[in-house]
Amino acid sequence: MKLKIYHVDAFAEKLFSGNPAAVCPLTTWLSEAEMKNIAMENNLSETAFYVKEGNNYGIRWFTAGGVEVELCGHATLATSHVLFNHEGHTGNEINFNSRSGVLIVKKHADGITLNFPTDKYERVKTPAELSISLNVQPKECYKGKTDYMLVFETEEQILKLKPNYTSMALIEDARGVICTAKGNKADFISRFFGPQSGIDEDPVTGSAHTTLTPYWAKVLGKKELHAIQLSSRKGYLKCVDLGDRVEISGKALTYLVGEIHIG
Repeated sequence: MKLKIYHVDAFAEKLFSGNPAAVCPLTTWLSEAEMKNIAMENNLSETAFYVKEGNNYGIRWFTAGGVEVELCGHATLATSHVLFNHEGHTGNEINFNSRSGVLIVKKHADGITLNFPTDKYERVKTPAELSISLNVQPKECYKGKTDYMLVFETEEQILKLKPNYTSMALIEDARGVICTAKGNKADFISRFFGPQSGIDEDPVTGSAHTTLTPYWAKVLGKKELHAIQLSSRKGYLKCVDLGDRVEISGKALTYLVGEIHIG
């Protein structure tokens, strides 16, 4: 069986930046085992698969570690880019059916905007494994639906983080860990670590901004925010707090168009 595959840099200002995602268009769903194997073979933080479902598209995301996730921003942005630019989707809006409900995506002159449900989070005590793995104590710790969010005083603290991934991977009740602070050149900055999901550091994590955006909107007293994810590749996002929804905007660039062979 031959399948199309696209490799797209999402939330990128230029090629070889942002977060690379693989996108596989399907006519019918593959087995879960096949999708996991393809994602692990691709060895990117996420591989997205989609199938046309009436006027919408079903979408699923798998990590390089073979874990299916509830929500992925950068791979949704990459999939939208593929549909708009390579797979003949007409119009400027796409609705995706996902494990996190219907996701609305719109194309505009300056990029693509994702409309995602806002995460619900609460303040908690910092787990001992996190303090040990980071060797530094955050000023605040929150737990969202899938991630921990640690708030630090400065951008410099975030840049200096060198997690012990073995220790961090012992945290079993979370997909990953968001570390954030007020930015020097953006409203806020972040890094995302997910060794328990097979990703030591994710280059750009769109879904984490469903937690980050409402937090920083409240702290900074503004609804529209600019964010930078400070991985080595860097990612640039514009975020808007809409209350129960969050808009996350960015650009995407095609790196590779190819074909994979399975079976």
